[in-house]
Amino acid sequence: MSRLRIRHVTGFQYEGEAKASYNEARMLPASTESQFVLSSNLRIEPNSGAHEYLDYWGTRVSSFEVLQPHQQLALTATSLVEVRTSRHPEHDVGWDHLAETAARRAEFVEQLEQTPLTAPPAEVHALAGEAAGAAGAPCEAALRICEEIGDQVQYLRGVTNVKSTAKDAWKAKAGVCQDIAHITVGALRAAGIPARYVSGYLHPKPAAELGETIVGESHAWVEYFCGSWVGYDPTNLIDIGERHVVVGHGRDYNDVPPLRGVYGGSRTSKLFVTVEITREA
Repeated sequence: MSRLRIRHVTGFQYEGEAKASYNEARMLPASTESQFVLSSNLRIEPNSGAHEYLDYWGTRVSSFEVLQPHQQLALTATSLVEVRTSRHPEHDVGWDHLAETAARRAEFVEQLEQTPLTAPPAEVHALAGEAAGAAGAPCEAALRICEEIGDQVQYLRGVTNVKSTAKDAWKAKAGVCQDIAHITVGALRAAGIPARYVSGYLHPKPAAELGETIVGESHAWVEYFCGSWVGYDPTNLIDIGERHVVVGHGRDYNDVPPLRGVYGGSRTSKLFVTVEITREA
């Protein structure tokens, strides 16, 4: 078990002034079976009251508007989260049983359908089919797919952007965690395994001292269903553990962006982001 304090600052700097802006933030983690939120707070500048709710996928959303002219919108999300290593039970779910289960629940049907961001190229379709054919059960196939994608796609900044698709990243065989998660989710769905995109944070230094603040960043990984939801981080080729903090789930990145909004008055805006993570006693 570990306690992580996360300070996530993000926002927009506008060219000139924004006359008004309307925004949604998904920056605060929720308590789950593997994590408990001890405290969380979102500060918005210029000062604005926020309406908070859980979206369709269970992610905490802060919806707010700034109606006075402003040159910058800044959000600071601070959370203290207790993270526990979750032990996933062993499953002997077969392919037929998985297909029957997925067909009965809307949650799984939606996590089997491809989106424009996750739709895999033919080569990834073939990779998924080979893994499913070689594996005795869906859990084994899912792990093989995650590991294969993580092996073949290099983590490299500057190759893709926030709108890049799984096909774009696979063609380059490079991208950031968002791209690797999209390719993996697409491959899992192609194999008939329900899969979802996970947005959150990863403490980047496993051996960090208590009280040591480390510069981090938002992170993305996947969860697949093979009797229960199982998480895996294909970017780092590791299981989900005490360094991962979940913020939200969705079909792809578009369901869980940390900050999204519209504004009027300024022609352009520039996004800024900093994340700091501290291990606490």
